[in-house]
Amino acid sequence: MVAFTGWPVEAVQFYRGLEADNSKAYWTAHRAEYDALVLAPMQALLEDLADEFGEGHIFRPYRDIRFSADKSPYKTAIGATVGGSGYVHFSGSGLGVGGGCHVMAPDQLARFRAAVDDDRTGDALVAAVTAVEAEGVGVSSNERLKRVPRGFDPEHPRAELLRGKDLTAWIEWPIEPWLQTPAAETRVVEALRAAKPLTDWLDAHVGPSTAERSR
Repeated sequence: MVAFTGWPVEAVQFYRGLEADNSKAYWTAHRAEYDALVLAPMQALLEDLADEFGEGHIFRPYRDIRFSADKSPYKTAIGATVGGSGYVHFSGSGLGVGGGCHVMAPDQLARFRAAVDDDRTGDALVAAVTAVEAEGVGVSSNERLKRVPRGFDPEHPRAELLRGKDLTAWIEWPIEPWLQTPAAETRVVEALRAAKPLTDWLDAHVGPSTAERSR
């Protein structure tokens, strides 16, 4: 495996070109650039991260357009999971790193709400969120209810957390010269470590879904 040395400026140019011309013709003409300048650095980065954070998985570059009004065939970013709950995202706009549960299955959401409701585990989550934010990494829910879910006290001391249907830590940076160097890996490692209080809590009290997936 080639050592990670950052994403070169040509990787940014590749994605900006794809944003302007999201077509099979552009993709075919520039596929070698994607493989060498975008995909290979991500593979090298995941190899470096594996010992500390777990194996990574890179998402396919093709969009699922079956049920989308937007028929653009290609993603304008490369994303990868890191271990069970980490995530790395690179595009023509910059680099993002996070961790947590981006989407919770019904059984996960039930366990999450029960743990938030419990004073011991709920207070531990508040402390974890505080610790992550103290490192400069934001914590938020992308999907939220307007009210506390049915069955919970509307005046619950952790009502804001109960309203969330997911919970993630996230930090991102715009395109800067350090992205073209090994310093990008340092940023990723620091962000994943900063998110660890939250991901540890989620691993302990939510965990993976055990529900049988529908076919």
